[in-house]
Amino acid sequence: MGTMSIGHWLVVLLIVLLIFGPKRLGDVGKGLGQGIRGLKEGLAGKEGEGGTPATEKTDKDEPK
Repeated sequence: MGTMSIGHWLVVLLIVLLIFGPKRLGDVGKGLGQGIRGLKEGLAGKEGEGGTPATEKTDKDEPK
């Protein structure tokens, strides 16, 4: 009664896809991944440098 089976999760995923659409859901996932990556880089820079701010990667740094 209190557990969610795979069938329940598929229904929830289908409803979320219908509400937000696949493009918007992909944008949310991309933003979440970038946020987690930024957090990890910030924590690594804080531990390794001893107070020196971590360098930020900008769009200019990436080749097109």
